[in-house]
Amino acid sequence: MPLKRPTPGQPPDERIVPMRLQKFLARAGAASRRGSEDLMTAGRVAVNGIVVTELGSKVDPTCDVVTVDGREVRLGDEPRYVVLNKPAGYVTTMDDPQGRPTVRELVPDDIPGLFPVGRLDLDTTGLLLFTTDGELSHRLLHPRYHVAKTYRVLVQGIPAEDKLRRLRSGIKLDDGPTKPAQVRILHCDPAECTLEVTITEGRKRQVKRMFGAIWHPVIELHRESFGPISVTGLREGEWRELCAEEVSALKRVAEEGEAE
Repeated sequence: MPLKRPTPGQPPDERIVPMRLQKFLARAGAASRRGSEDLMTAGRVAVNGIVVTELGSKVDPTCDVVTVDGREVRLGDEPRYVVLNKPAGYVTTMDDPQGRPTVRELVPDDIPGLFPVGRLDLDTTGLLLFTTDGELSHRLLHPRYHVAKTYRVLVQGIPAEDKLRRLRSGIKLDDGPTKPAQVRILHCDPAECTLEVTITEGRKRQVKRMFGAIWHPVIELHRESFGPISVTGLREGEWRELCAEEVSALKRVAEEGEAE
């Protein structure tokens, strides 16, 4: 059903005015905003049958037909939000050309456009968010918004206090120094130690690289929370949709990060 234009004197519905194509794709759940830009530059997006690669191109949702790889995408109704307790052994992608098990197999298949917010390694377990809201996904992942992510980490050996101070003050990695992390020891045995670590960045394999830099390789890694959302109460492989209060809390932390 086509969207209606506002009557005179009414504020326009932002869904129906011309918008940037990458923003439209993100709102429609085709990908995150950054992922939507990648789709465009790869020549996979067409508007009214014409491939559009120029970032910033505008689209009118009321009359333009937008396709990705030949399949039409449209603005949906309300965005959807799902949290999964990811087991080990699943690739964080909705489609794997190598045929490996993917997280897509673990979440509902009746929510068009659902995609994961960020990634967890194949052997990493714990909280993984999914959404059809590309704008919020962008905010949650972008470094400027400083959204906290908390992990339980099992490492080889027992890190000395001076090594933990390096993590807490920001440790140098091959792609630059990290922001300060919150680190506390939960339990130690003679040969290994369990810690809780909170970071506000999302670099590739960041926690593993941080502990590798202090010569305490990670044995197991489990993400316990992402911003205000916790995986508590979900068994491995289980998922649930976020309630309205949780969605509001996620949006709030993104807005607070923007104001910093």
